[in-house]
Amino acid sequence: MAAPKKSTLKAPKPLVAGNWKMNGTKASLGEVKKLASAFVKSKAKCEVMICPPATLLAPMKALKAKGVALGGQDCHAASSGAHTGDVSATMLKDAGASAVILGHSERRADHLETDKQVKAKVAAAHGAGLLAIMCVGESLKQRKSGDTLKVVKAQLRGSLMDGCTAKNTVIAYEPVWAIGSGLTPTVAQVEEVHTALRKALVRRFGDEGAKMRILYGGSVKPANAAELMAVPNVNGALVGGASLTAKDFGGIVKAYT
Repeated sequence: MAAPKKSTLKAPKPLVAGNWKMNGTKASLGEVKKLASAFVKSKAKCEVMICPPATLLAPMKALKAKGVALGGQDCHAASSGAHTGDVSATMLKDAGASAVILGHSERRADHLETDKQVKAKVAAAHGAGLLAIMCVGESLKQRKSGDTLKVVKAQLRGSLMDGCTAKNTVIAYEPVWAIGSGLTPTVAQVEEVHTALRKALVRRFGDEGAKMRILYGGSVKPANAAELMAVPNVNGALVGGASLTAKDFGGIVKAYT
């Protein structure tokens, strides 16, 4: 197969998204106000998003925090039905979300989600008008065995349907072994994976693949954000624990000032 032509298209504005996971109550809303205020003052050249638990989407929307978009953390593949405890993409949109994280390693591990299931959820998100932030990443065992690129490219291939665009799809690379561990891949390791993902996206989606944002996630913090965000083909960050406070999350956003 011939190598893909190098695209001259400019990447869209970077995205820094905070995944609150199963953290936060209404008492946490003050952090969103602080973040919004700091973001406006910083004039950072990126988009900022918070993906809180579903219980906080509507209260956060009510804050009307300027410059801070909202996203969900998962959705069901069906738009409605007898699925006790699940939330549909349509419901997330109705509650104020403009995006949803899908295929996160914690969902793949804790709920045994397969690429096929993630793909169905991506389709549901698109159908509801949500941006799908689809995650890929390898375990420490897979990293040590040299299978990193094989694993993430297989996840990419199996979790996306044809026709994805830069407007409705974002990819997030999160090495499983780096999430919440304090461990971070070297700049060279991050660049290797993001370059491989970019090539795979261009091969499959052409110019749309060249424009799709690829976020890095995994122990991103204010101290390493600038270095990581400067890596080629890193178009923002998916942040975990550091997104829970305006101080830390704002420190990461500053990488784009």
